[in-house]
Amino acid sequence: MHRSCLRKRRMVTTLAAFSLTALAIGCSSESPLTSGTGSMSNAGDGSRPDIDGGSGSGSDPRDGSGGDTGTGARGDATGVVAVSADTFLSSLGVNTHIAQGYNAHDYVAPLKFLGVRNIREGAENVSNTLMVHQETGVLVNLVSYCDLNGQIAAGKQLAAAGALLALEGTNEPNNFTVTYKGQKGGGAGTWLPVAQCQRDLYELAKSDAVLKSYPVFTVSEEGAEIDNVGLQFLTIPNGSNLSMPDGTVYADYANCHNYVSGNANVYESNMAWNAASSAKNTPWIGDGLWGEFGSTWLKHYAGYSEMQIATLPRVTTETGWDSTNSPGGQSVQGVVLVNTYLSQFKQGWRYTFIYELVDEQGSTGDQGLYTASIQPKLAATYIHNLTTTIADATPLANPGKLNYSIPNQPETVHDLLLQKSNGTFELVVWDENAKGTDAVAVNLGTTRTTVNVYDVTKGTTPTQTLSNVSTVSLTMSDHAVILEIPQ
Repeated sequence: MHRSCLRKRRMVTTLAAFSLTALAIGCSSESPLTSGTGSMSNAGDGSRPDIDGGSGSGSDPRDGSGGDTGTGARGDATGVVAVSADTFLSSLGVNTHIAQGYNAHDYVAPLKFLGVRNIREGAENVSNTLMVHQETGVLVNLVSYCDLNGQIAAGKQLAAAGALLALEGTNEPNNFTVTYKGQKGGGAGTWLPVAQCQRDLYELAKSDAVLKSYPVFTVSEEGAEIDNVGLQFLTIPNGSNLSMPDGTVYADYANCHNYVSGNANVYESNMAWNAASSAKNTPWIGDGLWGEFGSTWLKHYAGYSEMQIATLPRVTTETGWDSTNSPGGQSVQGVVLVNTYLSQFKQGWRYTFIYELVDEQGSTGDQGLYTASIQPKLAATYIHNLTTTIADATPLANPGKLNYSIPNQPETVHDLLLQKSNGTFELVVWDENAKGTDAVAVNLGTTRTTVNVYDVTKGTTPTQTLSNVSTVSLTMSDHAVILEIPQ
């Protein structure tokens, strides 16, 4: 829950030295990875599978139905399959500090304005956390420092109120050591107590009649483990011969703190996209998915293969950008963090939590979406513009297709097709070009009666309304626009 600004960022090269080819499946537009599926996921008893990143199946804690309920128009017979707008919105989170004694009432209006649906909190002051849930509807990812009795009790209380999202392992044991069953763990010493605590959290949760249906996230910064206790796995494979037994189950989701800001104090192209990548040859080789779960960044203990890690169920419980100490001030913070939410989801991250909601709470930096006096920064406004434009509270069971393409798509331009429960398509196109502009033509496949164009940096009303068009020409730079296509 704390942010140590200089703690261990190991971005080994500048972003200019790395380019990532956009993933193309089916047509020229990118396709989101599916998260939360596959043999590496441990979904408890199967009574509450999590929503897949693009499948539209499964259930979510915020709907008690056990499945998606919306229908909506199907769209084109061929083309790109959309993702429910509700599913994307349910991926958005932010770190708050109710457990550390900050005024929970100060969070209500900012959370309503942002439109994010999840917060990351500790087990203390749970009554105040419940108040925030009741006022805003946010769900809680509950993290604890190996106080399992407190975490489980708080988790049950939150679950009873319909407020629980997940249970998370201990926060950054490389930076904040723990004591479990009388033994100190983490830091530069043995990580065996950290591993035992994580194993026991999983077992306690999955043996509980209520909590077994909620996902468990790994500890964060597992790539710093000193002795090979196997925290780079969700389940330790047979034949591993580690200091924890084969078959030890730790979690349902891999958890990273892949801060988009990195440690090079630069603002370069494709920062959000590269931070979200599962590839091992990115500047985020340490803090990214590969450095935590492929080959651990400190001791280089082997984890998952490149093929396995590409579909590893994953969440980010901290990422961020400092509006004072990182380049570009509030405007760059704003566009980068919107791009981060989009890039993370597009590349298969089921949940993404920005650090943090308010400046100087849990840290001395200015990573907040709001100032210390609870005034919105541009980042808060841009996120509000995104969530308001695509707002939808009904899951869409069978999203349709839109036969669109972006010919000669620049490597910094990315796209995500969402669909609302009323059938309206929201095609989000964002550029991460930090140095200039890109001319882009979005081919809509056929003539569309109406296309509304929104710019997340401009507001929540269309900047253009186009009639009877089959192609939309855009001049892109460093942020997202939304093409709204009614059915």
